[in-house]
Parts: sequence; structure tokens; C-alpha cells
Amino acid sequence: MRLSQWKSLLALLFAFALVAAACSGDDATDTEAGSDDSSETSDDSESSDDEDAMEDDEDAMEDDEDAMEDDEDAMEDDAMEDDAMEDEGESHSLAGTTVTVFGSESSDEEAGAMQDALNVFAEANDMTITFTGARDFSDQINAQVSGGNAPDIGIYPQPGKVADFAREGFILPVPEDVVGATAWGESFLGFGNVDGTQYGMPNKADVKSLVWYKPAAFEAGGYTVPETFDDFVALTGEMIANGDTPLCVGIESGPATGWTYTDWVEDMMLRFAGADTYDQWVNHEIPFNDPIVVEQMEAVVNLWNTPGMVFASGGSIAATPFGDNGQPLVDGDCLMHRQASFYAAFIPEGTAFADGSEDAVDVFYFPSNEGSPVLGAGTLAAAHNDRPEVWAVMEYFGSVEYANARQAAQAERKGGALSGFLSAAEGIDTSLYLPLEQSFLDILANAETFRFDASDLMPADVGAGTFWTESTAAVNGDKSASDAADAIEASWPE
Repeated sequence: MRLSQWKSLLALLFAFALVAAACSGDDATDTEAGSDDSSETSDDSESSDDEDAMEDDEDAMEDDEDAMEDDEDAMEDDAMEDDAMEDEGESHSLAGTTVTVFGSESSDEEAGAMQDALNVFAEANDMTITFTGARDFSDQINAQVSGGNAPDIGIYPQPGKVADFAREGFILPVPEDVVGATAWGESFLGFGNVDGTQYGMPNKADVKSLVWYKPAAFEAGGYTVPETFDDFVALTGEMIANGDTPLCVGIESGPATGWTYTDWVEDMMLRFAGADTYDQWVNHEIPFNDPIVVEQMEAVVNLWNTPGMVFASGGSIAATPFGDNGQPLVDGDCLMHRQASFYAAFIPEGTAFADGSEDAVDVFYFPSNEGSPVLGAGTLAAAHNDRPEVWAVMEYFGSVEYANARQAAQAERKGGALSGFLSAAEGIDTSLYLPLEQSFLDILANAETFRFDASDLMPADVGAGTFWTESTAAVNGDKSASDAADAIEASWPE
């Protein structure tokens, strides 16, 4: 019973006692009035006895009131103790719980650092968090969800997949207090918002509009960093004429083969179609086979097919794993590699970065003829199960503490080199990042035009399906860019 209810009950009992006392007095008076009084002395004696009794009753009532006050104080103390016990119980409510997390990051550096960062939270709360990463995450998560065996939390590289699952009821809306606790700004939160409801929480960011190169190799060849896209194309021609191979390219990535080509097309769309048309393309307000889209698809294929343009360690572009281009760049088999900031995790261990040494690797912005649009990406955490410990981990994913722990762990696993991890969370410890990585953070913070990877935003059947497969067919020469675009358009969900 709550304290206020005890007080009401005691007050009622006290009032009842007063009424009972009053009734008793009335009975005594009636008896006296109906009796034959024998003497005045007798009446006085009885009156005196009544007064003494009344005084005794008043003293007893005062004692009862004091006892009631003592009881109330005791109950208040008990209530305070109960509240403290409840608070203590809440603070330890995660103890003994387990949360499973599944995502696409599978390398020792990335998956290992993810687990390291999660262990920080798990150990602080006496719980267990297990991360599993797989290159074929997109296929596996479909099978797990359809089979009723989804992880507690999925780490999605495609906001489009989050939207699909949200509309199908396979992931849960994020509670307002969890959303309110995030350190990420509205621009990134928007990628996890589906039809006005927050379903995904950002936990990683990438800059994609970058070209990796070796400054010493440029200097030796007399090459300068291009300032426009036209300069970039002219530079590749100059390199070929000098007997150098301009680009390392590989699009093999298991079930996700083709995504590196789609990145090139998306960067080209931003540069030559503009941000507004890019958005219309993503939202299917223009068809996928619109002439402006086909033009950019053809431009990338034609560039790569230029004789002497590409070094592919696997023998062909489609057979070369995307992660195998770091070593050829360091070895000098090619002079440039257009790839995202996370590619630092695939550069050979021991490579120096932007320190002026002969073998150091650096980056320059993938240039545009007009403006400086930035293509980016990232990952979103989404919950499949509704338990307090799941939401606690979801909140941690969006925190500065997670970002700092993940960066520290990944940099350590890379031996102090570039980690390949970035966070756009506000208030992170930038001292954990090397100067080159800090320049990536500056690009994210200061980009005048920033757009998320288009294929990641599109419905998963397209962005993580036909866009990849049809692009691979175009790169292999099995289809023209136009035919590939037609097939992708035909696959777009109604």
C-alpha cells in the first residue's frame, strides 16, 4: 500500500474513534437522565469521574496521534528505501543479459574493433554482446528474418533495406528517449527515418569521393593532382602515354559484386546531373533508364575500357576483389584508386600515410568540373527485438563513447595507421584520428552538397540487387549500359 493510502486509512480510523467516543458519552447522559439521583454529592462525584475519564481519553488520543506520526515517518522511510532499491535495480538491470549483433563488416580490423567497442559497454554492465560479421550480410539477413531467426540488432549499410524491413514490420521503431540521446545530427538521422518514424540509428560514416595515390610516384612522373574532372581524364591519358597504368579497379565482392561500379556511377551523377536530379533518381521520380543515368553508366564503362587504363590483379575487373587494390597501389602497379575513406583498412599494414616519405599514401578529392559534391555512406543500427538490453545497446551505438572506443580499437588493430573508421557524431575525440583522417572528418562537416550512396537508399531489390548484377554484366561486356539500365528499371518494385 502506498504512503498516501496509509495516511487516509489512519485518518479514517481516527475519525471513527472520535465518533464512537461521542456516541458513548451520549449513552451515559441518557442513562443518568433516566435514573433516580440520590444525592448532590453523588452527582458531583460522577461528574468528576467523567472529567477524569475524558482527560484520560484525550491523553490516549494524543498518544495515538504521536504513534500515528511515528508510523507515517516509518512508512515514509520505507518508501524512500523502496525507491532507492528500485533505482539500484534499474542500474543493474542489464546484468546477465545477452544481445546479438550482425553486420557486413567482416575483416579482423573492422569486425574485431566492433567487438572490442561493444565489449567496453558489455563489461561495464555485466552483460554479453556478440557481434558477427559476414560479407554476404544482405543475403544472410534476408534468410534470418524470413526464418524468424533475426539478430537482436542488425548493422545495415543500406538505408533502403532498413526502409523495406520497417514497412514489412521486421524491425522496430526506435524509442524517443533513445533517439534523443544520440550524438548524431539530423542529416544523418534522416537516413534512418522511414515515413516519419525513426527506425535506424547511425553509427558509422564514410567519405566516398576520394582518390588514393602516392605523392612520390606523382612527383617522379611529373604529375599534378587534378582540380577538375576534365583534368582527371587528361591526367589518365598522360599516364598511359608515359607507360604508367592510371587506375586499379576491382568489383568482385561475393554476392555484392558490382557495388564499386555503382559508386563510380553515383559520383558521376552528382557531378554531371546535379544533386536535385540525383535525388529524383534515388526516389524513382525519373526512371532508372533516363538518358542522364545511362550516360553516366556508359562514361564509367568507356573510361575503364580505355586501353592501358586499368590494372586488375584478378585478371579482369569483375574477377578482382575490391579489397585487393591496396597492394598494387603501394607496389606501383597503378597510380590511383578511387575508393572510400574506409579503404584505409585495406591498405597493406606498415604503409605510411601522408608523412612525406617515399612510399607514403595520400588521397585527393575526386574532382568535379563545378562545385565540390561529396558522396558518402555509413551504417545504421536497427533493432529486431524489443528488450531493455537491446535498446541500451542501440543507444550506445549512437553515442560518442561508442565512436571513440571503436576508433581507438580499430587504430590499434591497424598498428596506429589509418583505421578505416569514421564517425560524424558530435563531440568525438578527434585526437584519436590521424591528420589525414581528420581531413575526412572536415569533408563530412563542411560539405556543401552531401549525398548518401544512391544504391544504399534505393529499394533493396534494386540497390542491393539488380543495380549490382546488371552493372557487372555491363562491365563484363555482356550487356550495353542502356540494356542494363532497362533491366534495372524493369525490376523496380511497384
